[in-house]
Parts: sequence; structure tokens; C-alpha cells
Amino acid sequence: MKTLLILRHAKSDWGNSQLSDHDRPLNDRGKYDAPRMGAWLKRQKMVPELIISSTAERALTTAELVALSADFEGELRTDRKFYLAGPPTYVEILNELPDSYERVMVVGHNPGMEELVSLLTDTDRPMTTANVAVVELPIDSWSDLTIFADGRLLHHWQPRDLPER
Repeated sequence: MKTLLILRHAKSDWGNSQLSDHDRPLNDRGKYDAPRMGAWLKRQKMVPELIISSTAERALTTAELVALSADFEGELRTDRKFYLAGPPTYVEILNELPDSYERVMVVGHNPGMEELVSLLTDTDRPMTTANVAVVELPIDSWSDLTIFADGRLLHHWQPRDLPER
């Protein structure tokens, strides 16, 4: 069994119209929610061994804040292909991972995050900002992952449902 944590980036700032979509930062709520989600993952003993994030500013900052507050000790990678990607792209990148990773987190954008959760688990969950879906996958090798993996949604956490710090 492998475990995939699917994290949608935290709330972004739309205040500067001069910035490209790729360069939009987190807003204050995003900067508050991302570390809370990381601390929650640590308390739940769900810290990943590897984090792969979109290169977009809002996604990468979310990944960094989650990693820091979770006391993450693994590698944080970026992949430009995750920027606004659909499920096939996530699966393609995950297929290349060594099997030594048991728990991996991907950080990206909607609608791709929602679609990935839906296809892997046959469950529709809204992936609003800073939501984490924890999916148990019935595979022993990342190379065996497909879009229709018959995974099981173990948890779906939203910042608003977490206890205050």
C-alpha cells in the first residue's frame, strides 16, 4: 500500500493585477491556514516522506509552510508540470518515483486536485484552499498507479474544521 496526500494550495492574493497568475502569493488567510495544516498532519502522524509542488508561488509557499510546521525532514521538489495540471500529469510524475517512498504529498491547483481525488477514490469532495485528502492506494509500486486506482479516501481535512492553534 502507498499513501498519497493531495493538498490544494492555500488562499491566494488577488490584490496585485500586475502579477501573472503563476506569481500570485498567499494572502493572510493562506499564510495562516497552511502552517495549521502542517501542524495537523504532524499531530495525525501523516507527514509525507516526499513533497512535490507546483512551481506557482502560492503552491510552493503552501508546501514550504506545511513542511516547516510539520517538521518535515524529506525532500521538497517542484515540478512546473503541476501548474494547473490535470490528473494524468500527477499520475505520470508519481509513476516515476522510487518505491522506497510510502507516503507522498502533491501540492497543486483546482480543478486538478478535485479531479484527482475523485478519480482515485470514486468520491467527490470539494478541494477548497488548503484542503488535504489522504488517499490509500492499493499498489506496492508507484509505477502501478493509474488514474483509476481504486484508492480509498482515508481523510479529508479542511482548515475550518481544525482546532485553533
